[in-house]
This record gives sequence, C-alpha cells and structure tokens, in this order.
Amino acid sequence: MTVETIDTLVVGGGQAGVAMSEHLSNQGVPHLVLERHRIAEAWRTRRWDSLVANGPAWHDRFPGLEFDGLDPDAFADKERVAAYFEAYAEKIQAPIRTGVEVRSVERNVGRPGFTIETSEGVIEANRVVAATGPFQTPVIPPIAPEDASLTQLHSAEYRNPGQLPEGAVLVVGAGSSGVQIAEELRRSGRQVYLSVGPHDRPPRAYRGRDFCWWLGVLGEWDAEMMKPGTEHVTIAVSGAGGGKTIDFRELAHQGMTLVGRTRAFADGKVTFESDLADNLAAGDANYLAMLDAADDYARRNGLELPEEPEARRIPADPACVREPLLELDLAEAGISTIVWATGFTVDYRWLRVDAFDDNGKPQHQRGVSREPGVYFVGLPWLSRRGSSFIWGVWHDAKHIADHIATQRKYLAYHAEAQDAGRTAPRRAATVE
Repeated sequence: MTVETIDTLVVGGGQAGVAMSEHLSNQGVPHLVLERHRIAEAWRTRRWDSLVANGPAWHDRFPGLEFDGLDPDAFADKERVAAYFEAYAEKIQAPIRTGVEVRSVERNVGRPGFTIETSEGVIEANRVVAATGPFQTPVIPPIAPEDASLTQLHSAEYRNPGQLPEGAVLVVGAGSSGVQIAEELRRSGRQVYLSVGPHDRPPRAYRGRDFCWWLGVLGEWDAEMMKPGTEHVTIAVSGAGGGKTIDFRELAHQGMTLVGRTRAFADGKVTFESDLADNLAAGDANYLAMLDAADDYARRNGLELPEEPEARRIPADPACVREPLLELDLAEAGISTIVWATGFTVDYRWLRVDAFDDNGKPQHQRGVSREPGVYFVGLPWLSRRGSSFIWGVWHDAKHIADHIATQRKYLAYHAEAQDAGRTAPRRAATVE
C-alpha cells in the first residue's frame, strides 16, 4: 500500500484550516489540508437559512482579503461567508483536498511523527493540526422528553419556520442562535416560548461604533481567560436585519413569552427555574457596564462620538417577567416543536493521542498541545477572547505556524549535526 508523506497535516478546511494553511505557507512548511466535505461546509449546511455573521464585514474577515461588494459595516450572510473562504483559499493557493475524511491519527512507535488513516488511504506526517473547530457535535441535554408527538431538533438542524409542523415552539437557549431563531419564528406568526438562562447582551452598536470596535479599543478581545463564574454564560448578539441590540423584554412586548431555564419534562409538562428576572437583570448589568466603559473611554480619549442617552432606557417588565411561568402543559399551550439552541461539544475520537483531559477536553497552551507535534486551532478562548472570531482564528494560526517553524529549525540542526558527526556537547571555555 502506498503511503503519502507530508511534513504537517491540517485536519479541517474551514476558517481555521484556511488560516493555518496561509501561515504555514508563509513559513515555508510543506503541508496538506484535508476537508471531509467542501471548504467552509459548516457555514453552508449547519446553519439556518437566514443566518448572518455576528460581526460586521470590516471586522469578521482575514487581513488579506475584504468581502467583495459588501458595505464594511454590513453583516455577511452565510453563503457569502462560505464563498469568502473559498476565494481566500484560492488566493493563497492553499493545498486543500476536499471529500477526504480523517478516521484516525496515531503516534508512531520508535520513530517520529504520526500515521493517519483517511477515507482515501494512509498518510504519515511529522505534525498534525486539528482545525475542526468547536461546532462538531450538537448537544441536546438529557432532560429532553421522550415524546414521539413532539418534533425536536437542534439549532444545527433548524433551517426556517416552514420546516416545522404547525403549532407553538419552545426554544431552549437564548444565546445568539436561540434568540435569532426565536425571533424569526415569532415574525412568521408562531407562538414562541423562549427559555432564557444566564447571558451577556452587549449593545450591537453604541455611539456610532459596533460592539466589536468597542471590545477592541477597551482591550476586551485580549482577555486571556473567562471571568470566574461565567463559564456557562452565553452571549446574545445579532447581525440579523442589519444588526440590532437584543432586548428580551422588547421581544416579550412584541408577543414572545419568556421563561426561565428549562428544568425538566414529565407527564406532558415542562417546568422552568424561577430565575428569569435574575437572568435578565444580570444581562442588563452587563449591557450597562459596557456603556459605562465606552463612555469613560470616549471621555478619557477625547473622542467626538455622539452621545446616546436613550441607549440606557430599559423597557418595563412584561407580564411574563412579573408573573413568570414555572410550569407549562405542552399540549394545552399547543407546543409541537422544541428547538434546542444548547450549543455544541468537540469530538476528537479520531485523534488518538495523549492530548486530552479525562473529559476529552484538549490540553494545550495557545493551541500547542501537551502531545508534541499535535496542535489545535479554531477553539474558543484558544489564546484569548477573540479566538472565537474569524480574525482571532487567523492570529492564533500564525502563532501555531511560528511554533511549527521553530520546531523544524531544531530538527534541521539535529540532522545537520548528525551528518557532520557532531554528537558530543561543546564544553564551556575555562578561564584561569
């Protein structure tokens, strides 16, 4: 059997894989990118029809290419984002091989590198970069009811309101995905119940600048770790409809029913935690804190940006907040569908190396794995808060490529020393 060899193998041809390829090429590292579907496939087939990027076009891109024909302050739709990465891969002549699935990666015994089993044969590589991203396996919590009369789907499977059977919808999860799907369903005429947990809700824009800009100048993108207690806090922000600040109370005033975190299902009923008001209040505090920080920055730096006092107006609590539902009979409420906007988990079963903790979470420092020769790119908080954004992936990939280039120099020195017969360490000169 013919075995293909390559210095560095990148697994995944999305934004992380494309960024990785650019920086490896700049460092002169021979490499190959394998993608089991098409380039940036997740943007095309694992997102709902109306999805747009959560950051404006001037921000959510790589430095080497702008979105063609798109206003810098607009939000690119998912098809345009996928096409962008295809164009970028072509621009940098990335060696991407599509339609190839990586089935296993194992470290070689007694010799360097790894053996990779793929759907098209065996590859051996000195290094492997896992660039498959964070959105690998949809998570539906174990509380999901076993009820054949209900349609249940994850946000990764949702496409549009017409996909769902007639009836009301319970959306569980109020991060960016959940709130956008819930609002789309409400606009289509559905009765929607939105289960709201702990969240941050930054202003979409404030004083004429997008929140991405504010996070940049305030240094928030460079935060190296989450603040204690925020591990399960989602972010409610949207570029839909040209971009706007998410306001849960306003959604309720428009006809949506807000409920607390979903607790359990039993006997055709769903129960909710009594935390709705607290979750909204914490989201408000996060929102107002960002306005305060922005105002302070503008004042200290003499920025002539228009003041926006109306941004601090918080709508009155709607009835569903004043008297929250703690239990709901699904049949009586006419609920026919549950959309689980409950996130994703990673799946690295194919990567059979000592690079994970007991829960399967990658162990790394800025993407450099504890397993020599294995790297991760594209994960949230890989190096900082900005790692989950397109431009953050690009910068993380540069750091990893630099590390790979340095390791290659060490090995090149070893090979040269071996050829020259230099095996003994040099002794330091003695001064007498």
